[in-house]
Amino acid sequence: MSYPKGKLIAIGGAEDKGTDLEKGEIHRNNLNFFELGIIRRVVEEAGGPDAHIEIITTASTIPHEVGESYMDAFGKTGCTNIGVMHIRNRQDTLDPQYIERIRNCDAVMFSGGNQLRLSVTDGGTAFLSLLKKRYQEEDFLIAGTSAGAMAMSNTMIYEGNATRAHLKGEVKMTSGLGFMGSVIIDSHFEKRGRFGRLVQAVASNPSCIGIGLGEDTGMLITRGDKMEAIGSGLVVIIDGHDILHNNIADIPDGNPISIENLKVHFCEKGNGYIVSERKFLVEASEGALIKKQVDVQ
Repeated sequence: MSYPKGKLIAIGGAEDKGTDLEKGEIHRNNLNFFELGIIRRVVEEAGGPDAHIEIITTASTIPHEVGESYMDAFGKTGCTNIGVMHIRNRQDTLDPQYIERIRNCDAVMFSGGNQLRLSVTDGGTAFLSLLKKRYQEEDFLIAGTSAGAMAMSNTMIYEGNATRAHLKGEVKMTSGLGFMGSVIIDSHFEKRGRFGRLVQAVASNPSCIGIGLGEDTGMLITRGDKMEAIGSGLVVIIDGHDILHNNIADIPDGNPISIENLKVHFCEKGNGYIVSERKFLVEASEGALIKKQVDVQ
């Protein structure tokens, strides 16, 4: 079976660095890099301090501030070969300099902000096709925080007020960038109370695994579906494959949803999950996976 040779790191985020879709506010919080430990992991997975990493600020409405903050954060890890791509529209994706930089970098990182800006700007472009090709065929890393993490999947939540997420129609979904199939990713998961939001997304798409990323937390994804929790917080896995009763197709918009037999896992640092097998891993390191495979054989 063919699987991607590259890696993904989806990070739960901590600061908006753009528009809060639930409140309609623009935040310019001081970026102290909650995820500095995760940033170090990004550098490590990209090849070390000499790695060439490009920051893509498309999702943010304050791209220059965000770009400078990321350059400073990566600099603190000793990684200084950092570029910033302020891609604001589809025309920008055609810029030959951006295409060339994607061809020559070791990793990209999508900033937070508004994930719909990512899908609308990059969807169907040669720029996105090149990213996917490198991810599939090379040891290439794609990281993203907050909106940048949520956009990684085929199916993407783009709007949904957490306080009304138990009501049908309150969670809006569309196509993401498609680096990973069969999952739906949500960010700021615990702090913003987004459990109900991800449950409705999974109830509407029960073939997908829901991944709720807490702040200062992420998932390292290898071989396309093998995940390892990193960072200090919690990752929640929601599996709807065994749902029995589900009323979401039969009720009008605005009515409460009702679901039976939803399966939920909590992952701390070092735990993991294999999406294709729907299997929780107590130890998700590569060594543990190899040992597990040998034992099975």
